[in-house]
Amino acid sequence: MAKIRLFIASSLDGYIARTSGEVDWLFTDADYGYTEFFDQIDTVLMGRKTYKQILSFGEYPYSGKEGFVFSNTLSGQEENSVKFVGGDLTEFVSRLLNRSECDIWLVGGSQIIHYFLKQGWIDELILSIHPLILGQGIPLIVNNPQLETPLELKEVRSYDSGLLQVYYDLRRKSQF
Repeated sequence: MAKIRLFIASSLDGYIARTSGEVDWLFTDADYGYTEFFDQIDTVLMGRKTYKQILSFGEYPYSGKEGFVFSNTLSGQEENSVKFVGGDLTEFVSRLLNRSECDIWLVGGSQIIHYFLKQGWIDELILSIHPLILGQGIPLIVNNPQLETPLELKEVRSYDSGLLQVYYDLRRKSQF
């Protein structure tokens, strides 16, 4: 069965984007394991706001991978080789996990990460912590005591830039 992997960057104070959604502060000086990770997945999942933000950078960057964008208002539509899905996602995620040959990347954003954490669907978290304090922005984890989730540290990588990459396994609460 495929795993759902959250590969994401945050500031030291836990923000994944500025309040505006901008991610201009992310390091782009090195690969930081992205290519290796990208080769291990065949599907990308993201929220509608994240999808729109990605498109603002130019061409859709995940062609060649099956893509799904979560949106109740656009459910059933297709664009840029992605399909929009909405409603109760339990059956959708179950089917996806059982048919994917490789792992699945939960790209973001904050609302869909919150939903997947709440459901217990994330198997692995790879967090690239940038040595920067933003002070405000869109949080990686929404403040919610129901999200208490034990993590098992698997690996830590450090880079000359000061970036730390932390690998955690999560215990899936929901079995499909």
